[in-house]
Amino acid sequence: MNALSPSPAKDRAAKAAPAPPLALLAELTHRCPLQCPYCSNPVELERSGAELDTATWKRVLTEAAELGILQVHFSGGEPTVRKDLAELIRHAAKLGCYTNLITSGVLLDAARLKELYDAGLDHVQLSFQDTDIESAERIGNFAGAQARKLEVARLIREADLPLTVNAVVHRHNLGRLEEMIQLALDLGAERLEVAHVQYYGWALKNRAALLPTREQLDRATEVVTAARERLKGRLMIDYVVPDYYAKRPKSCMGGWGRQFLNVSPAGKVLPCHAAESITGLEFDRVQDHPLGEIWRNSAAFQAYRGTDWMPETCRTCDRREIDWGGCRCQAFALTGKADAVDPACGLSPFHDEIFALAEREAGAAPPPFVYRRIGGA
Repeated sequence: MNALSPSPAKDRAAKAAPAPPLALLAELTHRCPLQCPYCSNPVELERSGAELDTATWKRVLTEAAELGILQVHFSGGEPTVRKDLAELIRHAAKLGCYTNLITSGVLLDAARLKELYDAGLDHVQLSFQDTDIESAERIGNFAGAQARKLEVARLIREADLPLTVNAVVHRHNLGRLEEMIQLALDLGAERLEVAHVQYYGWALKNRAALLPTREQLDRATEVVTAARERLKGRLMIDYVVPDYYAKRPKSCMGGWGRQFLNVSPAGKVLPCHAAESITGLEFDRVQDHPLGEIWRNSAAFQAYRGTDWMPETCRTCDRREIDWGGCRCQAFALTGKADAVDPACGLSPFHDEIFALAEREAGAAPPPFVYRRIGGA
């Protein structure tokens, strides 16, 4: 069956055309000089030879704008390894899209940043692995990364580009969260994203090494709450908690196939960056179908769009159109069924088991990292 042809069970969902997505995550490449053990890329990384060429990416961007997308987030891997990045940013800017670069920063210098700025770049999200140099470089497995990041942050602000600092937090760096907040202030960032690791893909391989204790999480939440109040009007702080300690699931990506789409380096169109972890779903490619057609009609997008797919526990819940059933990738990773109740929900029969697992793994000595590498561990 063609993936764009809904099965009879999906006919009703197909009749209601979805609203246009708000944003496109353009995953230009899986290549990256860092090897972070919590990377959101799939474990089976695409090699450079499989990446979409410049002309195809420009067509995708044009189709995204025609679909109604307002924001394009250029990501990877590390998107700056692509020599055509400025050309792609220029194309998106000419289409009227807001352009955001999500980067480790380690390959940027003043000349390259100016090229991207002149092309129409609107915003930069710069990742930091830690404030402690030794820890940061151990997490990313890249010597000299911290000094490069600090220099790039300075260049970004000198270019008068808005800056977001991305801080992925876990048991190895949560004790320095206050220092991370201060670093964002010192760098002149307008926004800080404090995101606890979400456990699928590479992070699932490293769960036992990364999971914080409940005490660490509670302390981090206290720190963020106090900082938000203290720094109101100076620094916006987004905070994403780890699902393993939650009582209710988050609205993952605003709901499956509702607000967001991702195009992978090889051209697969996904409802979220981790969707390929769900085996059994066939994802259409931009080489074979227009982006808008995939968004509206793809069986993979319709599979968990809306509420008809939900198990009874979710379908009768008064939060069904708030959290949209939570995370399908997490449900699959932890239960083997993508249509199961998200175990982050207290109503899931797996919730207590997952909570106990988190406490057990977080309370044990962390094993060595399994670093993100082409070809796997």
